[in-house]
Amino acid sequence: MAEIGNSTLLHLDSGIPDTRDACVVIVKTEWNAAIVNALENGCMQVLMEAGVKDITVITVPGAIEIPFAIRQYWELKKEKDNAPRSFIALACVIRGDTPHFDYVCQSVTEGVLQLNLSLPVPVIFGVLTVDNETQAIERTGGPHGHKGKEAAATALKMMQMIESFGKE
Repeated sequence: MAEIGNSTLLHLDSGIPDTRDACVVIVKTEWNAAIVNALENGCMQVLMEAGVKDITVITVPGAIEIPFAIRQYWELKKEKDNAPRSFIALACVIRGDTPHFDYVCQSVTEGVLQLNLSLPVPVIFGVLTVDNETQAIERTGGPHGHKGKEAAATALKMMQMIESFGKE
């Protein structure tokens, strides 16, 4: 089980270089807004503490629309001075009584995977796929950590990793 103590992900003391000028784009959904806003707040906190100043937030209707928004934004900005250095997908999909949950989860997961394989920048999966609202709350600062903060830390570490490749 994913518990807070099972990871050093939020230990950012290694010094993440050159993120102050990095553009990080958060793409979040309108569904389950209270949970997604909590994810966004945690994400923003970690990014700002790391000194990231260029943070763009894009809101889409639902989780399935996240990959499309990321692809379109990348295509519009990839050759600009402020091209994104990472994307963070934030959503909360709560199981219901129909198979819709399975289709949405599979679609957004596959979409983010395809973006990670085709874009030259990381797309971080900050999508909660839970059975109920209690599980979602437990993942926004409860016993299972704060998945928004973890998504931001992952983005920072992935940007650092990519930068380190150029120094070898």
